Amino acid sequence: MSRTINKWIVALGGIAFLTALFFCVPYLSSKAAWAAHSDDPGIENSESSDSTPATAKPLNLGELRRKYSETFKFRGPEVKQIALTFDDVPDPRFTPQVLDALRKEGVKATFFVVGHRAKKYPELVRKIHQEGHIIGNHSFSHAQFKNRSRSQFQNEILRTEKIIANLVGYRPKLIRPPYGDVNEDQVKWAKKNGYTIVNWNVDSLDWKGLGAQEVKQNVLQAVGPGSIVLQHAGGGTGSDLSGTIRALPEIISTLKGKGYHFATLPELLHTVKHK
Repeated sequence: MSRTINKWIVALGGIAFLTALFFCVPYLSSKAAWAAHSDDPGIENSESSDSTPATAKPLNLGELRRKYSETFKFRGPEVKQIALTFDDVPDPRFTPQVLDALRKEGVKATFFVVGHRAKKYPELVRKIHQEGHIIGNHSFSHAQFKNRSRSQFQNEILRTEKIIANLVGYRPKLIRPPYGDVNEDQVKWAKKNGYTIVNWNVDSLDWKGLGAQEVKQNVLQAVGPGSIVLQHAGGGTGSDLSGTIRALPEIISTLKGKGYHFATLPELLHTVKHK
């Protein structure tokens, strides 16, 4: 008799367990599904908490110029003015010869100074300034900024700015990033802090060591109203800028003959040289 009762108890327990399982599993499943799609921050959702926002594609230089047109310039207004600009100064091999050519032609230009070179040749920076030319900031180490952080960009600009200010008495408003390369964070920082980034729309390609005729042709066939011309008055080991030095008087006389006037970047862009 007792064995029969025990069998009935086991059987009833099994039925109760199966009944509970039948009703609870769908409930738990539906609860889990609801939690997975809920916007309630109190509900843990491992899929959404581990996800990261998609990174936007970086803007190219053309897009940056359009988006930050008041901060990032590559040409001036379409008037019969042209700005000659010279990068990578000071350099005792080439800078004095460029200054001599400009003095003889009565033309003022804009020179972009590399900080570590300014420390090495401070008298040349002073000479550029004393002869009435404008000085801009070309970074301290001539780094390529596109893949560097905003803080690295900032440090290079401020370090060079301090050196220039100690030599000529003002902190340049104009920045030209080496290779013309810059990213959006860096442009935002420049805008916030009152700088103007200036690239160019006419490239002489003189850094390739071209002869005078090629340099002249590269400039004259591309130049137009409001152009900003890129040349160099400094270079690296083994650089040969004799072509740009010889071409300079011919470029100036040819453009003057076509009715162009030469302006510094602040004159062309209607801004100031200092911050």
